[in-house]
Amino acid sequence: MADLSVIIVSYNVKYHLEQCLHSVQAASEGLNVEVWVVDNASTDGSFRYLHERFPQVHFIQNEENVGFSRANNQAIEKSAGRYILLLNPDTLVAEETLLASVRFLDAHPQAGGCGVRMLNPDGSFAPESRRGLPTPFTSFCKMSGLGSLFPRSRTFGRYYMRYLDVDQPNPIEVISGAYFMVRRSALDAVGHLDEDFFMYGEDIDLSYRLLRGGWQNWYLPQPILHYKGESTVKSSFRYVHVFYNAMLIFFNKHYRRRYRLLGLLIRLAVYVRAFLDVCLRVWYQLRVALHCPPRERPVEYMQYDIDETSVSHILSALQAQPHGRRRVLELCSPKAGVRIRPGEVVCLC
Repeated sequence: MADLSVIIVSYNVKYHLEQCLHSVQAASEGLNVEVWVVDNASTDGSFRYLHERFPQVHFIQNEENVGFSRANNQAIEKSAGRYILLLNPDTLVAEETLLASVRFLDAHPQAGGCGVRMLNPDGSFAPESRRGLPTPFTSFCKMSGLGSLFPRSRTFGRYYMRYLDVDQPNPIEVISGAYFMVRRSALDAVGHLDEDFFMYGEDIDLSYRLLRGGWQNWYLPQPILHYKGESTVKSSFRYVHVFYNAMLIFFNKHYRRRYRLLGLLIRLAVYVRAFLDVCLRVWYQLRVALHCPPRERPVEYMQYDIDETSVSHILSALQAQPHGRRRVLELCSPKAGVRIRPGEVVCLC
């Protein structure tokens, strides 16, 4: 049996996935690791491009986009690792992160799963690295702004748990689906990902079911880089619909019976928030169409040759930047012939 099965669901992000797979290979030293890639009907030639370059990776090619949960379940059922890592394709894993995660779970048998310290492309800490369950009260605090006003409060700021030390392992409630390592025995006990969630919300649902099953969820301060949703067009109305619909699915599944009187208010709050998001997106697109987009601060980049530089070194340099003026990561890969920036991939051929 393998120590770890790494499962990556991909959709039209072949260059990000290529670098992700290289980082997983480098981070697999000292472990028996198998890697599964499930391609959800990409149209950018992902399967042919990556299959030739990574013959040791197990590929599943879907003829249609079956969603994140179902695609992960396809690979979970075929995998053989003691632990399973659900990993986003738009990530880079530091060389020590996989081994540290496995060793932690080995040493903590009550830990059902763990997440890690996710970094934004400018090296800042991504708050979704550790979250509390979106109970009606916690969701209200986040959506009303109370969580932002009192970020370190254990009462009002529970959604992002900013009161926890980012440099220490801590028990949390929700593990991010961008890097979700789970014990196979725990997953078998609570069930695989709920396929009612097409995209978004499945990590919250699985985290909740692990806790209800008597397992612990943990945050570890081991780093990865997360580009955040390179495979999702976040300006689209479909994104807004899918994201907020996932929130409603989770509420109806786990809280509807206990909070019947709040159900209508929760649904109304979600619809209002979704409507406001749509309005903001329309306003932004209108300003762009009228050639008067909002003024944005010029972006400065920190450039690295990903073929020659370790991911751990890159992430350390990003984190060490002064808070007032951060540069954003730009990766160049002469071997792949690409330059990668957040939201942009340029062929150098």
